[in-house]
Amino acid sequence: MEYPTLSQALRFERLTPPTGKIRVLLDTDTYNEVDDQFAVVHALLSPDRIELEAICAAPFHNNRSDSPADGMEKSYDEILRLLERMGVTERDCVYKGSDRYLPSRSEPVESEAARQIVERANSGNDPLYVTPIGAITNVASAILMDPSIVQKIVVVWLGGQPMQAPSAREFNLKQDVPAGQVIFDSGVPFVQVPCRGVSSHLLTTVAEMEQYVKPHGAIGQFLFETFETYRNNQFARSKEIWDISATGWLIDADWVPSTIVPSPILTDQVTWSFDARRHGMRVADMVNRDAIFGDLFRKLEQLANGDLSPSWQ
Repeated sequence: MEYPTLSQALRFERLTPPTGKIRVLLDTDTYNEVDDQFAVVHALLSPDRIELEAICAAPFHNNRSDSPADGMEKSYDEILRLLERMGVTERDCVYKGSDRYLPSRSEPVESEAARQIVERANSGNDPLYVTPIGAITNVASAILMDPSIVQKIVVVWLGGQPMQAPSAREFNLKQDVPAGQVIFDSGVPFVQVPCRGVSSHLLTTVAEMEQYVKPHGAIGQFLFETFETYRNNQFARSKEIWDISATGWLIDADWVPSTIVPSPILTDQVTWSFDARRHGMRVADMVNRDAIFGDLFRKLEQLANGDLSPSWQ
């Protein structure tokens, strides 16, 4: 597959943390766990920074789904449940994604979501920040369908492990390795937020959720109850809310410090290989846990008090 080559100047511009309001498309396996729900809410409650153009459902397959297709459908339904509890009636910008993973790194899986990524990338003058927080199938498919969009988007992905780890294997990445290979090889401006040792610091507890989330209306109650299901009556249990690392970077990149490095090679063995001559990408190395959670908690309170409205009505 031939991809357009970005100039160094354009790549550096696209990898520079954004300021002001940005166009965003969120791609999420919302039913997979408890963290995507928080990220969707965080994005919708940040209209001063995020112009949310669409939410797309991503495939997943684990004990909460019968197949990637079933996971995608359940995620689509979960997005609608979230919108309902936020009092949002808009549904036209929610799209179903792939019903399977990429068969190879050269074969896309067409879907509403992939077509929307292509369409929205090709509209407007400003780059579209495509933000997958699940398997990256829909995004890779869009790039394979129209490689020219690598010049028009920035991909911000919560996925994979740090580059010094012996394996890149992590839930989002391991589900669709060919899709991950497309992203790392295509040269698309890319911000990776790894899991172990980075977004894994976004820990919270039932007690904190009870104080700062549960009191704040129907959506606060829903998020709390969803989170509490993962408690399993374990003593002193804390839980990662991984995906708000991605929305955190979009809102304020200082909360998710990162550096520009040569893009690694994602091998078929799901390990990292390195070549310093490869194009640059940005990779996060830590998160400011308190700043990100604090921002989300304050916005939930403002929503409940009527001082903040979701970006969609």
